[in-house]
Amino acid sequence: MSKLRIKQEENLSIKFSHLMGVGEQRKLDLYFSLPKEMGIGPQSLNEEEYYFSAILGRRSYYSDGLHLPLVQSRFVSQKKRTVEEFRLYLNLFAYQFVVAMENDAKEISRQSEPENFYPLLEELTEQTAILLKKFRRNEPADARWKHYFENADNYLSWFCEQQLLKLLAHGPRNSDFNHVSDKVITLCRVENNYRAERLYNSAQTLQDPNRIANKMLLLRRLIQQGVVLKEEIKPLNTGLKKLTTGLATALVMLVVSALIIKAQGIFSGVTLVLVLVLALIYGAREIFKDDVRNALWRYIQRGRPRWSRILRDTTNQKFIAKQLVWLEFMRSRDLPDDVKEILRRRHSQNKVDAEILHYGIQTKVADTEFLAGYNTLQEQVVFSLVPFARYLERGKAKIYSETDGRITNESVERRYQINLVAVLKEGKQAPRYARYKITMNRSQIVDVSPSDIPDLLPGIEDLPYDSEVKANGESRRSKEERAESKTVEEEEHQANLAAVTQAADLLSELQPGGEKEDKAVTSRASEPKNGEGSQP
Repeated sequence: MSKLRIKQEENLSIKFSHLMGVGEQRKLDLYFSLPKEMGIGPQSLNEEEYYFSAILGRRSYYSDGLHLPLVQSRFVSQKKRTVEEFRLYLNLFAYQFVVAMENDAKEISRQSEPENFYPLLEELTEQTAILLKKFRRNEPADARWKHYFENADNYLSWFCEQQLLKLLAHGPRNSDFNHVSDKVITLCRVENNYRAERLYNSAQTLQDPNRIANKMLLLRRLIQQGVVLKEEIKPLNTGLKKLTTGLATALVMLVVSALIIKAQGIFSGVTLVLVLVLALIYGAREIFKDDVRNALWRYIQRGRPRWSRILRDTTNQKFIAKQLVWLEFMRSRDLPDDVKEILRRRHSQNKVDAEILHYGIQTKVADTEFLAGYNTLQEQVVFSLVPFARYLERGKAKIYSETDGRITNESVERRYQINLVAVLKEGKQAPRYARYKITMNRSQIVDVSPSDIPDLLPGIEDLPYDSEVKANGESRRSKEERAESKTVEEEEHQANLAAVTQAADLLSELQPGGEKEDKAVTSRASEPKNGEGSQP
């Protein structure tokens, strides 16, 4: 089981994901070393605003290939199956399908060469058609079950069409691959006609892009029902903050009262000078009151978690896990010694003054069993770096060169490097470490790559940032290297395809009146790709 994976998600976002088992306790800390020349610090970036606007996460049930719950013995007998169970496992399959499609589409969109882009697009189109066909072979006849199937079928058809059209619209142009484009357009037309024949959407809905988009968003939320865990977020230290505000006010008023008594002793009677002095005292109080309160609160809050989160099963409201979340700017001297040692290994040209942004999440999973057939949770959190990018400078410099007496120039972009240190602590075990370099400019993340850590420190098992992003970097460096060896993205893609295909085949076991024989699954599918995010 991979302990942690970190990779680039969009142009200006990174995502980390990890798996947690029943009864597991885990603490994950991420330390972002932001060079001061980026202009990001406590004065320019509010931690709470950044948390709610730029950090998105999702926690859901996870199983290799989604085949485990589908072959549970409780579903062998037709009499034991219920509408709720069918809906739940239908949603599990649909959710896996959507996640697989999204991840594959993102990987293909990063290919800039037509020779790499179109073969992958053709393969994705063929696999999408096969999976949709297998999924529809399991359409139930019972009206009680059919409604849930039609919702999932409607969304999957529309979503696949949108993903394929998006790839085709933004992909590289090359007339040598017109046959691939025709194949993609043909499948999209088939799916469009299929939804029209089934009367999934009204004419008014189809004519208004806003209505169809919002309807599909609703269907997606219905698919996530029972799969994605319900989150109850609560801010911590609310009472302590009120107490701090009262203490700060009391300290300021103590000083103000002392000054007023002193002024009355100096100026006998009510004079104009006394009134002016009192006005200055009260003005100074308003100036320094908020500063004293904020400074006192930052000192008291240092090192304390900011939020707590309760995770519950959406079907039965059962308690699944509890999390504590940290997000704060830290002083360099407050960093753990091992993290300081890791950051010291930077190259001399990268040893610049930096602000440290710390994100921590501590999870305690309940000891009780999860949903039938599941014993693992998957957490995925996406960090948007857009709030960072707005403070960065655009490249203004130019590089000049001379060729045969002709002078040319090229504009260069200003790049910044963020050092990220990940610390993973499980239960009472010793912490494990990993370090990454994030190179970015104002418009995108240029590269994310793992870096060395001191030999004496234990590394995180199955390095979080595996070859998925390495392969992206290699694709930019050498097209020949990509041709020589099969990338891990392709391996994960094939494993993911096998997992979803198997889930589609086994989904038919849930159909009422089905005649399929229950087969024992003796092998597990490979780990599927990660999914998307919502608020952490």
